[in-house]
Amino acid sequence: RRTAPKSEVSASGHAPGMQRVASTAAQRIGDDGEDLAAARLENAGWTVLARNLRLGRDEVDLLGVDPGPPAALVIVEVRRRGRRDFGLAEETLDHRKRTALRRACARLLEAGTLPDGRRLPALPLRVDLVAIDPGPDGRPSVRHHRGIRP
Repeated sequence: RRTAPKSEVSASGHAPGMQRVASTAAQRIGDDGEDLAAARLENAGWTVLARNLRLGRDEVDLLGVDPGPPAALVIVEVRRRGRRDFGLAEETLDHRKRTALRRACARLLEAGTLPDGRRLPALPLRVDLVAIDPGPDGRPSVRHHRGIRP
């Protein structure tokens, strides 16, 4: 298990050039969700290659390697809701975000490398969704949807 090197991630946990001037409550909820998702994936044997990866005007929350079987390079979209009043976290993955995910997939495959120059693993690409919202007991409810259609 490996986490993205510090050179790729700033102290705030974001890719270089992605520093936030001020964090809103929603941004903090999202950042906490990404931290939780990354920790869960690493505990399941995944290698997280990058977090908050900028690909043109689009951003990939997490890029990792699922050891499988079968092994895959995975773009992970993390959606987190602080409350369930307006639905589940999965419901926030709208057509605009799906379009952005398709663009990010194309840019990533076209580049063949990460921004720091490391080559992408020669594995099939998959897109997963990790949805997080408060469970009935107040602890986060985490659902991992593998192989979604962006």
